[in-house]
Amino acid sequence: MALDILLQFGLFVLSLGVLLKASDWFVNSAEQIGLSLGLSPLVVGVTIIAFGTSLPELASSIASVYAGESEIVVGNVVGSNITNILLILGLTAIVGKEVRLELRILGMDIPLLAGSAILLWFALRDLQFSKAEAILFATGLALFLLNTFQSEEKAKAFEAERPATSWRTYAMLVVGGALVYIGATYTIAAIQRISELARIESEVIALTLVALGTSLPELVVSLTAARKGKTAIAVGNVIGSNVFNTYAVMAIPGLLGDLVIPGAVIEFSLPLMVGVTFLLVLVSINHRISRWEGSLLLLFYLFFLLELLKGVV
Repeated sequence: MALDILLQFGLFVLSLGVLLKASDWFVNSAEQIGLSLGLSPLVVGVTIIAFGTSLPELASSIASVYAGESEIVVGNVVGSNITNILLILGLTAIVGKEVRLELRILGMDIPLLAGSAILLWFALRDLQFSKAEAILFATGLALFLLNTFQSEEKAKAFEAERPATSWRTYAMLVVGGALVYIGATYTIAAIQRISELARIESEVIALTLVALGTSLPELVVSLTAARKGKTAIAVGNVIGSNVFNTYAVMAIPGLLGDLVIPGAVIEFSLPLMVGVTFLLVLVSINHRISRWEGSLLLLFYLFFLLELLKGVV
């Protein structure tokens, strides 16, 4: 039994690693192809890069729907959003000593984040996620992207010579896409087996291991930005990822199949996600997140993990 669990955990780690690396290949190739086709850097950045940061969450959620484990979707979204705010922003504030918030983040991005959290709670409070709600979330995603376009400075005419793209770039796009599918499929399969062998609810694994694993790209980007003193990038990365998670990772799987909404997630994790979102709003009032506030966020993340694992160990 213990050996089987260990083997399945190894498969989970390996599959998740393939998923993350393949997502990176896919996004980089798509970015290069987009530029070579004459798309402006702004269009590429807002669409392809925004999509790419949430590709691991999206791929694993779609795979879970087809595997009959759709309760993983909500756990993945809620867990990733909590991890992004408490763990990633907390570490960013500690590593960067202080996170200074730009006016745009305070005036536009954080209200959008708070709105998406409230909408998610409102949609799931009845333990259902209908096709109409999935369409509503897809519309929210479209409005979010449109707002991002309009809030940027008007893109300059893309007159520069288009970068050449070799066949290797297209090959990496295809290989990356295929490996994203394979990595996501085996990640969910490993979760199913671990859940069966260890008698742990799959949504608990989604809220912890999957959420942490799929948030690794955001963690790396944010900590790298913090070490370079560019903490605004880290904050924008977290906020954009959370909004995209809420809208895209709920909408697309919701359109592909019926989602099971676990009662335990609605009772504890979802209210906590809404709470930590508004905690971020509160600590942002003075235009910065200090190191001690970052430490507070990390303590809340530890509480979240301990509370989830309390019934497991």
